[in-house]
Amino acid sequence: MSADTASTTTFSSSTIGRYLDDLAAKIPAPGGGAVAALHAAQGAALVAMVARYTTRAKDADNRPVIDRIIAAADTARERALALADADAAAFTAVGAAYKLPKDTDDERAARADAIAEALLRAARVPASVVAEADEILSLATDLLPIGNPNVVTDIGAAADAARSAAASSQLNIAINVASLADHHASEFEPVLRRIEEILARADALHNDVVTAIAS
Repeated sequence: MSADTASTTTFSSSTIGRYLDDLAAKIPAPGGGAVAALHAAQGAALVAMVARYTTRAKDADNRPVIDRIIAAADTARERALALADADAAAFTAVGAAYKLPKDTDDERAARADAIAEALLRAARVPASVVAEADEILSLATDLLPIGNPNVVTDIGAAADAARSAAASSQLNIAINVASLADHHASEFEPVLRRIEEILARADALHNDVVTAIAS
């Protein structure tokens, strides 16, 4: 979404073509943060799709788990889409803060505070994306043993999407945290450690799907 339409157009209502046009354009947002959130949304959608294909008569014993996965994946997709919008707004706020006047001591102090607040907000959005990636990966892991084997590759694709969401978020957190004071930066140490765990789990699940295909 271009900056002049961000207030009226959301990622959930935009077309893929329009989104890609805006992503390729020389405009502040969308950027990598929105891409990370949309990776998460796609991963959630894939999990939900596989789960919906696992509602056959032979899957009756697993129906409570499948229903839980469907509901959780649909909700995660909605949250991830909202985070794509939030990331675009946060990035725009960072740019606006840097453009504040700095001619006087008071203006410089106000500008510094605004920048710090905007950067903190901009780092918290991808941190929330990481939480979604973690949830999606957990759902995909629960689904693999009971999911319809005809669409098992989509579980692997969901894991890969969750991994991409976490890895891209790692970059977006790092670039914002680099400009924050230490007491703010320390807030993100747990989520950065969590990302490393997510990447390893996603790789393991991908390999489990490869094994399932070969068996």
